[in-house]
Formats: sequence, C-alpha cells, structure tokens
Amino acid sequence: MLKEKLSICEKAYLTLEESAEYFNIGINKLREMTNDKNCPFVIWNGSKRLIKRKKLEAYLDNVFVI
Repeated sequence: MLKEKLSICEKAYLTLEESAEYFNIGINKLREMTNDKNCPFVIWNGSKRLIKRKKLEAYLDNVFVI
C-alpha cells in the first residue's frame, strides 16, 4: 500500500530542510534559533529536531529581525 505524501503546508511538524524551504530561512539560521533549550517551536526526537510549523509561523509574525 502506497502512502500519500502530505504537502509541507499540511504537516504539523517539519524537518529543518522542509522548514528552510517553507519559511525561506537558511538551515544554519534555523539550527541557531532552535539550539536554545527554551525554544517554543522545536521538538526533539532523539537528536533530530522537528519544527512546530504553526508555532514558528506565530513567532515570525511577531519579530522584526531573526
């Protein structure tokens, strides 16, 4: 059985690569932003970080510079 692939805008959690593409932010910048242990839009799966899409959208709506 083949799984249907979700588009990025339908996913709740994005990889760094997907986030970089979706938000037009570099992967290194995303790593820097998510290194903070209190980052509200990252979830860790072992050593892999996933970005909470809606939380990052809300964060970016409220900042002037990243």
